[in-house]
Amino acid sequence: MQTLTRRIGGAAVLAVAALVGVLAWWMQQRSVPADGLLQINGRIEGDRVTIAPKTAGRVVELRVHEGDVVTSGQVLVRLDDRAVRARLEQAEAAVQTLQAQIAAQQAALVVMRGETALALNAARNRMAAAEADARRAAAAHAQDERDHARARDLSEQGFIGPQAMERTGLALKQSAEQRDAADALLEQSRQLVRDAQLGPQRVRTREAELAVSRARLQEATATVAEAQSALDDMVIRAPAGGTVVRRFTHAGEVVGAGAPLLDLIDLGQLYLKGYLPEPQIGRVRRGMAARVHVDAFPGEGFNATLRYVASRAEFTPKEVQTVDERVRLVYEVRLYLEQDAAGRLSPGQPADAMIRTREDVAWHVPRR
Repeated sequence: MQTLTRRIGGAAVLAVAALVGVLAWWMQQRSVPADGLLQINGRIEGDRVTIAPKTAGRVVELRVHEGDVVTSGQVLVRLDDRAVRARLEQAEAAVQTLQAQIAAQQAALVVMRGETALALNAARNRMAAAEADARRAAAAHAQDERDHARARDLSEQGFIGPQAMERTGLALKQSAEQRDAADALLEQSRQLVRDAQLGPQRVRTREAELAVSRARLQEATATVAEAQSALDDMVIRAPAGGTVVRRFTHAGEVVGAGAPLLDLIDLGQLYLKGYLPEPQIGRVRRGMAARVHVDAFPGEGFNATLRYVASRAEFTPKEVQTVDERVRLVYEVRLYLEQDAAGRLSPGQPADAMIRTREDVAWHVPRR
């Protein structure tokens, strides 16, 4: 009986030992990656965007908190904009004033152009009439001179009396006065023509003044655009969709230009950041398929693609666990997730991944 009991006990020990051996072999086969798969360890990360204002100001409204999901263009923070708004209103008033001034200058310029043409034509016509009057007056005076000379000859010969001489002398004097008056009117008309000829120059002067006003309007318009841009900068919007992971300020605080207000991470562009030992870097290339595993979802893999391989090696970061701790030089690699499974992954999670270096190799669960 005792012999039988010892035999049964020995058989049980052998069975347990065999079972343990089989289980150990199965675990070893399960934990050792097949040829064509390369394991990597690291953390889930995402591209971080720091939200900061362009100008200094006081925070009057802070609309988000840590953990909030925001969309591109969503208002995150508002700064006090009273001073900027006043500057914008002043610039807009200057634009309106210059626009009214330019409209008045344009209307006056149209009138001046018409008046200049009319004045020049009238002056030229008046000068032509004055020239004709001067010629007639000169001709009449010349005739009176001849008549007076003949009368003097006849008087010396005794054919006419003193009265006739007086009449011809008086006529000569009057014609001389008329000639001088006609010459004066002619010179006056010529001056009017010269003045009228200055009209186009006055028009060009007014056109130059209009050009200056238009340039000032452009400057004022640029000032309005600058003030409007500064006013828009008082409202800080999300540059892209993501999740608020950190907040650095509170409503009522005064912040400087470039001071960080919020940190965003785009959860749609997560990646596993890890390191490969130098001897293994030659086995990978960009575009290789990979699968990422996290402890929160055991047995489930998330498809990823190797898109980044560092060009220079670095010493092993202390926070990264590598399989072979004897290797000190490593290369940073990033596996970008193709799907996030409705946001189940988040930055900071430890993760393991398998990179498939051969297409014909089946996926394995990473070694723990």
